Amino acid sequence: MSKQIIVDLDDMTAADLEAVAPSRARKRSDFVRQALRRALDAALEQRMAEAYRRQPQDEETCVFEPEAWEPSPRSRRRANRR
Repeated sequence: MSKQIIVDLDDMTAADLEAVAPSRARKRSDFVRQALRRALDAALEQRMAEAYRRQPQDEETCVFEPEAWEPSPRSRRRANRR
């Protein structure tokens, strides 16, 4: 599901947007969506960093398990060629 919003841009910003992402073929919408997503992700990262600065994790609760984040390497056996 998507939601349509209206955004007012000043003339300079609108001209810059048109130069970078013309309105044809949905390039402008895609560009704005991607830029907004990056800005929102950066804002959320900043909020999380601020929260950790206010209340740092202590050593006892900090557990790192690499296996949980990266798959184990597969064996690299060569197939027998005949």
